Amino acid sequence: MQKTRHAAIEFQDKLKLWYTLNHRKLPWRQTEDPYKIWISEIMLQQTTVQAVKPYYKKWIKLFPDIRTLSEAPLQQVLSAWQGLGYYQRAKNLHQASKIIVERYDGRIPQDYEDLMRIPGFGPYTTAAVLSFAFDKSYPVMDANVRRVSMRLMRMHRKASPKNDRELLRYLAPLLPQKSMGIFNQAFMELGSLICKPKNPLCLLCPISEYCESFKEGEQEIIPHPKKRKYSKIEAVVGIIKEQGRYLIQKRPSTGLLADLWEFPGGKIKTNEKPEEALKREIKEELGVEASPGELLITVQHAYTQFHVKLYAYSCSIDSEPLLSEKNHRWVTLKNIQKFPLPSGSVKIVKYLEERERQRNIE
Repeated sequence: MQKTRHAAIEFQDKLKLWYTLNHRKLPWRQTEDPYKIWISEIMLQQTTVQAVKPYYKKWIKLFPDIRTLSEAPLQQVLSAWQGLGYYQRAKNLHQASKIIVERYDGRIPQDYEDLMRIPGFGPYTTAAVLSFAFDKSYPVMDANVRRVSMRLMRMHRKASPKNDRELLRYLAPLLPQKSMGIFNQAFMELGSLICKPKNPLCLLCPISEYCESFKEGEQEIIPHPKKRKYSKIEAVVGIIKEQGRYLIQKRPSTGLLADLWEFPGGKIKTNEKPEEALKREIKEELGVEASPGELLITVQHAYTQFHVKLYAYSCSIDSEPLLSEKNHRWVTLKNIQKFPLPSGSVKIVKYLEERERQRNIE
């Protein structure tokens, strides 16, 4: 691409005009509040726009400002995050809000280095918040921008943050001196709506004339596809019910699905039947003998790092379980919504709700 000053201005103008006419009307684009912009950016990491919309609105209603978030119990924060995955993001938001209140009087700092020292503020989030909220001259590099940039310069590699420095050097002459926030939004939106991972809509692209991959007919193979490997896990849980309430327990604070709540159970060992695994797990976790009953539902769910096949059995126990006030609760299906659950467990709860609804009809 010819990177003369005239070509750069032309590039910027075409991109921003396209954005003005075609961008999606999203709730976080209707505000200049740095806090709300920050929340939206964290939610949008690894999550689709459509999925984020209801969570964002609910979050802002529950935690309208940084001080409210900083004063909320962590469990309430995790419950509001339930379903978005990557729960460490919610923990970082909560911890960061406390730091911002304590050190910066509840105002998000406008200095790049200050922000980078706060939990959850990596290079992308820092650049995004500073450019979108304060119009600071920091380019962003997310998956969409990375893909568009790689196609523009015809970079035959897998999409990886390892390429970002080279991509930013390539983009530097094309960046505007003002209105960086709009330019960043436009670049990201182009990657989301037009320069898609598969079947890019090059005929609708406002900057296709600047794209080396488009010229060579290689946009479909850039970036190089990468294969994602999932570990596969089989697990079993017991649905223990007494007097209309279900027993749930809290996971450890470290490791997979940390601090979330689930029904008692665990992984099935090699050559072990689900019923045998359930008896063993209940004995280990609750100190009682379990009698598995009906297989209620089998759930399959893909998390970021693993794929789980989860068997849920109705289950009775022979005596009072060994419970701790901190890590165990007896809850109704109505109240279970107050506890953050893994997505696989949410599917079980939905099944139990429908089962009880059908019984009430009968």
